[in-house]
Amino acid sequence: MTTLRITQTELARRADVSVATLRVLQHGTGQRRTTDATLAAVSRALGWPERHLLQILLQRPPADVNPEPHSVAPPAGGDVSASTGPADILTVLRRIEGHVAAIAGHLATPPE
Repeated sequence: MTTLRITQTELARRADVSVATLRVLQHGTGQRRTTDATLAAVSRALGWPERHLLQILLQRPPADVNPEPHSVAPPAGGDVSASTGPADILTVLRRIEGHVAAIAGHLATPPE
């Protein structure tokens, strides 16, 4: 979201999911399962291939996937290359992967 310069609310709107659902994905909280359709919608909204987040959730390296968003909106009056680089994108991706791994851990833990 930082790379695309969009808010959580905007990403939720683009993916047609609730902000609460995005919070669960980002922070690995909550007890409900995330559907493949939700992961696909968020992936598309981020400009990634549809199965990108699902592959991360399933701990399958998306070898044929470029995690860099397809289109990055430039900052107002600025140049994307001046503020966003591959290292920034990799940092964001790793943070998302960590949250998705946490979600997978929650899904794998049987309810008490």
